[in-house]
Amino acid sequence: MNNYQGKKIVIIGLGVTGLSCIYFFISRGVLPRVIDTRITPPNLLNIPKNIHYWFGSINTDWLLDSELIISSPGINLRHPSLIAAAKAGIEIIGDIELFCRETKTPIIAITGSNGKSTVTCLVSKIARNRGWKVGTGGNIGLPALMLLKKPAQLYVLELSSFQLETTTSLRATAATILNITEDHMERYPLGIEEYRSAKLRIYNNAQICIVNSDDALTMPKQLKNKNYRSVGVYTGDYHLKKQKNGTWLQAQGKLLLNTDQLKLFGQHNYINALTALALADAVNLPRKHSKHVLISFSGLAHRFQLVHEHNGVRWINDSKATNVASTIAALGGLRRTGVLWLLLGGDGKSANFTPLTFHLHTTNTRVYCFGRDREELAKLNPDITVKTQTMNEAIIQIAKKVKNGDVVLLSPACSSLDQFKNFEHRGLVFTKLAQRTSKCIL
Repeated sequence: MNNYQGKKIVIIGLGVTGLSCIYFFISRGVLPRVIDTRITPPNLLNIPKNIHYWFGSINTDWLLDSELIISSPGINLRHPSLIAAAKAGIEIIGDIELFCRETKTPIIAITGSNGKSTVTCLVSKIARNRGWKVGTGGNIGLPALMLLKKPAQLYVLELSSFQLETTTSLRATAATILNITEDHMERYPLGIEEYRSAKLRIYNNAQICIVNSDDALTMPKQLKNKNYRSVGVYTGDYHLKKQKNGTWLQAQGKLLLNTDQLKLFGQHNYINALTALALADAVNLPRKHSKHVLISFSGLAHRFQLVHEHNGVRWINDSKATNVASTIAALGGLRRTGVLWLLLGGDGKSANFTPLTFHLHTTNTRVYCFGRDREELAKLNPDITVKTQTMNEAIIQIAKKVKNGDVVLLSPACSSLDQFKNFEHRGLVFTKLAQRTSKCIL
C-alpha cells in the first residue's frame, strides 16, 4: 500500500471514475482537489465535504501546485495545462495505475477496438464458475479502485487505450489485444500507429501475451516476452476447425466445442470465445468450466443481439458497433436467406468509412443512413442507400418492406452521441421500435 499522506493531489474529472479516486484518497487520509471542465458535472451532489473543487475549465495553477495528478481517461494528455504540468515534472497517472500500485492479486487485462466487454464477461464467468472470487471492472462495470473493497483471487480488467496511456505498473498474469482498427482518431491525430502504441502498453511486464494471429497490429513491436499464444480464424494456437459435422473451437490441437453448441453466433463471437478460453487457460482454469460458460453464455446486450423475430424477419441490435471494423465483423458473421436491411449512422469520430464499401456491394443489401454523418456514409453506395434524419424514420420505412427471411441489422459504425445518450440508449430505442413497428405493420 502506497503512502500518499501529505501529498498535494489533483483529480481531473468527476464521473464515476473520478468519484472513486476521491474516496480512495480519503480512505488514505488525503483530501484531494477536484477539477472538471463541465460547469455542472455529474456526481456534484456526491462530493464529500471539505473537498475543494473547480468547475468549468482546467485550473492550471492547481495543477502546477500539485505533486500528483489523477487524470480522467476522457482528458486528452495533449491539453496545454497537462503538457505544462508534465514539463514541470509533475506525475500524471490514471485510476488504473493507482489500482495496480495497490494490489498483487493476479490480473487478466483485456483491450482491443472491438469485443472487449464480451471477452471480459466470459473470462469472469469462467473464473466464477470455478468458484473463484473475481473482481471485474475498469472500462466496464465498476471503476477499478472500487474492486479493492472486496477480497478477490483474480481481477479481470477491460482497459481502453485512454486508460493505458497513463498506466505503467500493470503486470498482468495474462494480457490480450483482441484487435486494432481505426477508432478514436479524433484523439490520435498521428493516426492508427499512435492508437496502437497506447494499446501495446498492456503487454508491458505481462507474463503471458495473447495475440491475434490475423491482426499483425496486435503483435508487440519488440516481443521481449516469448511466452505468447495466438488466436485466429484458421491459424493460431486457438482457432476454428472445419469438420464434416460443422465448425469447432480448437484449443492447442484439441477439438473443444462445436459452434452449434454455442448461443453466441457470428465468426467474430467465435473468436471472442476462443480468446476467453486462451485467457482462462493462461491462469490454469479447468476447461470444463470454460466449456460450461461458453455453452451457456448468450451474449451481452447491444452486441450482435437478436432482439426480435416476427414473421420470419430477424431484428439484430449491434448498437455497440461504434466503429467501422465492428460493423464489418458483424456483416461477416451474418447468415441470411433474404434481404439485409442495414442501419448505419451517427458520429463517425473522423473515421475513414471506405473499408465498408466492399461489404455494401453484396447482393440483396439495402442501407439506411441516419444521423450526423449520413451524407458521408450514403456516398459509399448511393444505389442501395436511403438517407433519413433519424433512426426512427428509417425503421418505420424498413418495417413496411421486410419479408420472410430478411434481417434488419443496426450496426451503425458510428458513435451514438449526436442523437442519443449513449449506445445503450440507441440500442434500446431500436429494440422498442422493432418490436412495436414490425407487429403493427407486418
